[in-house]
Amino acid sequence: MHSSLVFDTTADLVLENERVLLRPLMQEDAVFLKPYVKAEPALWQYALTPITTEEELEQYIATAIEARKLKTAYAFIVFDKLLNKYVGSTRFYDLQLSFSTTQLGYTWYSESTWGTGLNEHCKLLLLSFAFETIGFERVEFRADNRNKRSIAAMQKIGCTVEGVMRNHLPTSDGTRRDSIVLSMLKKEWPTIKAGFLARIKRLDQNKLG
Repeated sequence: MHSSLVFDTTADLVLENERVLLRPLMQEDAVFLKPYVKAEPALWQYALTPITTEEELEQYIATAIEARKLKTAYAFIVFDKLLNKYVGSTRFYDLQLSFSTTQLGYTWYSESTWGTGLNEHCKLLLLSFAFETIGFERVEFRADNRNKRSIAAMQKIGCTVEGVMRNHLPTSDGTRRDSIVLSMLKKEWPTIKAGFLARIKRLDQNKLG
């Protein structure tokens, strides 16, 4: 019988490289994230629980913090060093340490970061932590099957599409969505990581050029 992985959700993790810093999401962070609530409605188009008011943002953060206390999730706030500001959030959730699996999602970034390589840097840090530090065997990703931008971003970083769960979850408008499931495996990570590093190098060279 294999032993469970260890992920100390009480620890204040900081994942950082030259472009981005990820630290634990705190209730006080609402002040940094509230500018995106109404100014960037495109962020919430496919969200199961859209954040349209400051009160909903406060509840979103409180729920994430509670999940961390219950050891089922770990949410981060994202700081973009290029823009010198907080730009979004992401989290590990559905932590199944006895099965060596987790999901990575609840990810959103300000539109000002789209296409700048921020997602590549965030995912490199998060997946390196997941596979190399914790030792997860599988990281799963899910999205609304209509969210082609998000799906393309996940495929770009090396995720494999596994299938679509039809009529899977209720949405905020009263309909139900189909959820696409993608994943990445520990044994695939060395090759995928090499691709990350190559793309990031090209992005940095293009910025210099």
